[in-house]
Amino acid sequence: MKIGFTLPQAGGVAWQAPQVARYAREVEQLGADSLWVIDRLLSPVDPAIGHNGGERFPDEFRAVLDPFVLLSVAATATERVLVGSNVLNVPWYPPALLGRMLTSLDVLSGGRLVPGFGVGWSPDEFEAVNVPMSERGSRLDETLDVLDQLWTADPAEYRGEHWTLPATRAALKPVRRPPVYLAAFAPASMRRVASRADGWLPALVPPRATDIQAAVNEPWAVIRGMAAEAGRDPDELDVILRIYPSVRSATVVREVAELIRRVEAESEVRHVLVDLMFLADDVDQMLDLAAGMLANVRGQQK
Repeated sequence: MKIGFTLPQAGGVAWQAPQVARYAREVEQLGADSLWVIDRLLSPVDPAIGHNGGERFPDEFRAVLDPFVLLSVAATATERVLVGSNVLNVPWYPPALLGRMLTSLDVLSGGRLVPGFGVGWSPDEFEAVNVPMSERGSRLDETLDVLDQLWTADPAEYRGEHWTLPATRAALKPVRRPPVYLAAFAPASMRRVASRADGWLPALVPPRATDIQAAVNEPWAVIRGMAAEAGRDPDELDVILRIYPSVRSATVVREVAELIRRVEAESEVRHVLVDLMFLADDVDQMLDLAAGMLANVRGQQK
């Protein structure tokens, strides 16, 4: 099982940004396989929609470092781990600008970029970027088209309903075409994974949501079926599971490790990422948690 962790980005650890490079190096040395960022623009005082269906945003979202800056630091501080986004809210970004940033990150990392995309869910954040939330799905689709042009064609060109890419020289290409993963739960989004993506990003939120069958296996079977209907080989699709431990406890390392072992035994998932945002107040605590989880899972596997 490949295991990744989030970078120090949100909450108290945001003020320890000078230690991000050290964290990335040490987590890689511990044996982690990937490092990840989130994408959060606002922490609304009176949100139209709260986080995870609640009434508010977590306090950790009051201070969030830029995902592209953090991925740049992690890419240059490491040599082996994948560097990915969990997830970029793609409709916020002009695709030509997003393409430049992602291509630069892939070149900077030597071909280790794993872009995870989502459509976003906060009306306040869409208002802040002056993008109609009702267009988020179609804007994501067009962005995928533009990225495909920028990554495969020279000159590249695109004209759509929302975005235009005038014919342009596009000599700078990724080291390899970055595999695009999509977070998807609704039927339309799942169909987009099946027809357009390289992989899917499901999620578990222990301790309250750990039903692997309902959250992973059943929708994964649906996505694979949709891929076959679209004329794709379902085996070409990959899945990376996101784990968001939401409650601090003295036993959280053991509980997350046990969940990872269950995931390996009960599903086709072979790569998980663990979000440490809600579990640590500083970088050293994050390192201790990562070390404990890696040792617990892999010690049991030997």
